[in-house]
Amino acid sequence: MSALAHATSPEARRASLLLVPVGAVEQHGPHLPLDTDTVIARAVADAVAERLAAQGVATWVTPPLAFGSSGEHQSFAGTLSIGHDALVHQVVELVRSASTWARRVVLVNGHGGNAPALADAVDQLRYEGLDAAWLPCAVGAEDLHAGRTETSLLLHLRPESVRLELAEAGNCDPLADLLPRMRVGGVAAVSANGVLGDPTGASAAEGAVLLARTADAVAVRVLAPDGIAVG
Repeated sequence: MSALAHATSPEARRASLLLVPVGAVEQHGPHLPLDTDTVIARAVADAVAERLAAQGVATWVTPPLAFGSSGEHQSFAGTLSIGHDALVHQVVELVRSASTWARRVVLVNGHGGNAPALADAVDQLRYEGLDAAWLPCAVGAEDLHAGRTETSLLLHLRPESVRLELAEAGNCDPLADLLPRMRVGGVAAVSANGVLGDPTGASAAEGAVLLARTADAVAVRVLAPDGIAVG
């Protein structure tokens, strides 16, 4: 069992690597639940822990950090964002605490909007001499938000939460084209339904493949010969 929440204090000391899923509570269009990013981050962390255990690396997975920096989605109901500075502070304090008994801490990030805060937090922690890193739940071929990728993953992980009959395409333009307007008006400025991508064709089978591919990629980076790679 890799769930830290189920461990006792003496058991916690048996693992030197701690994986911390970092998600968000934010809109994911009309068809996906608000905790989509948190569900994905936790599932990836669990799958990575299984892969590392098979290689003899004892690993604990913490309860997820469920609230992230999601200001770009604030125009949509249900979004709960703590912002950049609060997320940096939370991560720095959490890793400082964990590092008194765990040698390595890796943040497994499920929400792209968290990336700047995680990068700043890890910079601070590494300056303090702590072994911290963050890695994204991504392998490079994903659409942007609430499209086929996330819909497939949720159909695999928690299908009862997907309102597939309400799924509809949103803005499918590249991120580089969307960013100028998003920086001013958030996601609502470029997509009325909050979707950046097209969920058409999503399936649980595709989600299972995506989860395995992502977990494989993250596990490789955690075990990189030159140390844990910074995301």
